[in-house]
Amino acid sequence: MLSVPEPERRDVAIEVRGLVKSFRMPTQRVDTLKERATNLLSRREYRELQALRGIDFDVYSGEFFGIVGRNGSGKSTLLKLLASIYRAKAGRIRVAGRIAPCIELGVGFNPELAAYENVVLNGVMMGLTPREARSRFRNVIEFAELGDYTELKLKNYSSGMLVRLGFSLMTQVDADLLLVDEVLAVGDAAFQQKCMDAFARNHQEGKTIILVTHDMATVATHCDRAILLEGGEIVHEGDPSAVARHYLELNFPGDRRPVEGVDVPISGHSSEAEIVDATLFDTEGEESSSFEQGEPVVLEVTVRATAKLTDPVLGLEIRDGDGTLMFAPPPQPLAEEGTLSPGDTVRLRGRLANPLASGHYFLSCGVGLGSGAPRPIAFRKNAADFVVFGTRGFRGLVELDFTAERVPVTEETKA
Repeated sequence: MLSVPEPERRDVAIEVRGLVKSFRMPTQRVDTLKERATNLLSRREYRELQALRGIDFDVYSGEFFGIVGRNGSGKSTLLKLLASIYRAKAGRIRVAGRIAPCIELGVGFNPELAAYENVVLNGVMMGLTPREARSRFRNVIEFAELGDYTELKLKNYSSGMLVRLGFSLMTQVDADLLLVDEVLAVGDAAFQQKCMDAFARNHQEGKTIILVTHDMATVATHCDRAILLEGGEIVHEGDPSAVARHYLELNFPGDRRPVEGVDVPISGHSSEAEIVDATLFDTEGEESSSFEQGEPVVLEVTVRATAKLTDPVLGLEIRDGDGTLMFAPPPQPLAEEGTLSPGDTVRLRGRLANPLASGHYFLSCGVGLGSGAPRPIAFRKNAADFVVFGTRGFRGLVELDFTAERVPVTEETKA
């Protein structure tokens, strides 16, 4: 009898089943003591806000797990439930291992005490013994680069210094699971890179990391899996690049309505030509619909002639979700000899540089006849779409190369 090997079993670090959380929100806001006294005998009305609506997922031991979603989707509520800060209305959470929550960096610090006392006290609250907390103080300070400020009371620290101290302390705690909420949204670029290096090191050591973030580049680059929350429900789970793309689609919805005033078929098929397919690839040849800023986009468009075509050309245009034209190259000839016969199929491949800002973009294709002002015979709006993600910020629609240098000022140039 042949033995069938059992599938690889992975240890579950966190198991979430049927998790429900809601909040009672007063319909009328009371701010002053006079308002409280006036409304003392009146009955206050509340409405129920559903933050999480029965979600299920697992996080495996040693995973770098991302939780993403728009504001109000339930991300931070979920993290606080995992950290036992909130109590669920229904469902269950099972955790294997010790948790180090890093939900709001600096929360729990006493502003009237100096760094040493705060590190020791918070280290003990996060599971270290007093001796361990004292022995790791120097490592915390070195990571935070606060060696010159150890005697200063924390009320005199800047917000950036508090963030560095809080994150540094978290890296020194002997926890199996790290819960991190948006720590990379603050701090300078050098410290953010230091945070990512620490994440990578903890990940290599086998620790489980759960990260809530709006940074899709971090999700796509570092996470093993991710979930996307929308309206308190999981709408996408799995590959982090796909989750990042879905997140950006929610933030940058595209207009998929037919083009008004165009007298050619929107489907891309006519009695003369058919736009069979439009596909996007990365530079490795893998089909893709999400690209990091600066990563080239390779596109392939397949056209089939359904009649004899003379001087057929392919036109392309890329627009953003608002319909703004971003790029339209010159029409590309489809026939080597100038003519296509019925049934001839042509596949055109192009490589597009990607200086675009983060967002959702749409590729439309059209077939025309003639080289000057081609007569359109087939058009396919939004034949393909893709998302550009990344953290490089710039004003405008595209990032153009720009360099500047100082030049000497002479008496002649002054004039």
